[in-house]
Amino acid sequence: MNDDVRNIVLGVIAAGISAALGWLARTSLWQRRLRRRREFFGLPENSECLLVVNRDPSTAEPAVHRFDVFSLLELSALIKDCGANVEVVTQDSVRQGFGERTEFCVGGPASNRRMLAHMAAMLPGVQVNVDAEPGPDRGAFQIGGERYRMEPGVTEYVLLVRLSASRQTRPVFLFCGQRAITNQAATRYLARHHERLHRKYGTGPFVLLLKVLNSQAYGPDVVELVADMTRTALRPLPRTDTADAVAQ
Repeated sequence: MNDDVRNIVLGVIAAGISAALGWLARTSLWQRRLRRRREFFGLPENSECLLVVNRDPSTAEPAVHRFDVFSLLELSALIKDCGANVEVVTQDSVRQGFGERTEFCVGGPASNRRMLAHMAAMLPGVQVNVDAEPGPDRGAFQIGGERYRMEPGVTEYVLLVRLSASRQTRPVFLFCGQRAITNQAATRYLARHHERLHRKYGTGPFVLLLKVLNSQAYGPDVVELVADMTRTALRPLPRTDTADAVAQ
């Protein structure tokens, strides 16, 4: 074997080794990211989860608003990426506690009884105005001593929440918005930022208040993090705030 042939053979071997090492590194990185995603969402491979859908409050018929349908599609993609299975149920047909299966609950307490129950049980520092009559406080959030009113299509708010009874139980994710389009904004925010949220919170709880800006022009895409409300939301409202809080 002359020098030229030997150099060619050695080059091919080196290229093969480099390609194999690159493939192993990419596979290892992908598997690590997948493990972290499954850990954050509480979705091991082939596990079961619950997707609770609300009803469209603008109609008397049992229907889901189109923006909430888009929210379900966003969440379904996340669940599929984890290799988990999903059961879709309506807000008035769930008859079980939380912790056995990961749960994704979409919609405010006015349109989702399950959301209302979760907020009453786990978010004592948050009140939501569910009054159907028009007014400046309709749909407003009361969090601690602050009130967050919406201006439809211009400035609207949504809560993105991750809670669990303990580190050994599966989490529940809440997407509680003032309008359907804000629910989609929250699911899209979670899809885009779940890795950063995992780095910051691990598998612990968080309650994030998001502001959706100019949805009439930009839809659910322009979202601003207002504040981490975890400590305030998990602490019961003081008596003076409770008396003045918007109705739940």
